[in-house]
Amino acid sequence: MDFLNDAIKAEISKKRKTLETAKSGNAKKKYVSRAELERMREEEYLRQEAEQRAKELEKKRKRQEEEEAKRRELEKAQAKNTGEQNKTDGEVEVETFNITREEVIRRLRAKGQPIRLFGETDKQCKIRLRALELMEEQSEEQGQRNDYMRKLEEMEEGMRLEALKQKAGVPDEKKINKKLKKAELIVEPIDLGLLQSDLDRLFAQIYSYLVHTMDEWEEFMDARPEEEKQSGQGKRAAVLQKQTADYMKPLLRQLKKRTLEPDILARVAEITHHMQHRRYRDAQDSYLQLSIGNAPWPIGVTMVGIHERSAREKIFASQVAHVLNDETSRKWIQSVKRLMTFAQSKYPPDTLSQMS
Repeated sequence: MDFLNDAIKAEISKKRKTLETAKSGNAKKKYVSRAELERMREEEYLRQEAEQRAKELEKKRKRQEEEEAKRRELEKAQAKNTGEQNKTDGEVEVETFNITREEVIRRLRAKGQPIRLFGETDKQCKIRLRALELMEEQSEEQGQRNDYMRKLEEMEEGMRLEALKQKAGVPDEKKINKKLKKAELIVEPIDLGLLQSDLDRLFAQIYSYLVHTMDEWEEFMDARPEEEKQSGQGKRAAVLQKQTADYMKPLLRQLKKRTLEPDILARVAEITHHMQHRRYRDAQDSYLQLSIGNAPWPIGVTMVGIHERSAREKIFASQVAHVLNDETSRKWIQSVKRLMTFAQSKYPPDTLSQMS
């Protein structure tokens, strides 16, 4: 019996030691597995990210509080000054816009507005005129600023429609009609002698040449690789070409109706004549004559007030800078210069001296 009890106790003691060794094995472990190391790194990364986000949120909250405090201070300061400014705004506006009643009537009639509303005083009439002029200036600035973006959107929309038509196998009727018109177009050498003998024929020659050059520019743009068309520089070049085609419409309309002024017609005839003969330096000189003129001062400098000065009477029609007459003329004259640049790139001059 004693032997049996000793054997049982020894077995129990052995099992107890084995269990204790298993429990204390993790504490004596001298290595870390890769999975445990990755887990520890991930936990540390998440902890740092959480702390960083908390710091950024705290900074953002403080910055918003500071901006809100500054805004409130500015509003208080503006509220104090508003009362004093309102007292003098009306007087200052009238002083800076001090024109005669006759001038007010003339400007209102030019805008198609009534010269006086019911119960309106002269002062109120001036303020109404000033408000109309400010609205027109703002709309013109907005139009000039958005003109490029509008053309860019129209061009991108046209490119998408053209791609869809090509995939569907639908022919482009617009291009077909343009090819037919181009086949009917007859381009003749521009004869400057017709200025004295046959203006109608000269109108037709200039019109045909300008339309032909614009068609060549459009074909050149369409023939570019697709990668170039989709690039930023390619899109800007396409917008420039589309914009030029639109700006040239008033000039083409006047040429077609034979209503272009004789002095302007002479300069345009010289420009196109020199372009046909690849004399771009001479065309540049004629362009400067058209846009700037021979006057020692541009038109408008002599008009320092609402009345014309005697110096203005010395400016003859041949010296007037037509580019300053109106916005429409400025645009088509600028477009003629763009056509000169394209023609020079496609048809280089025979000598370097004729490079513009």
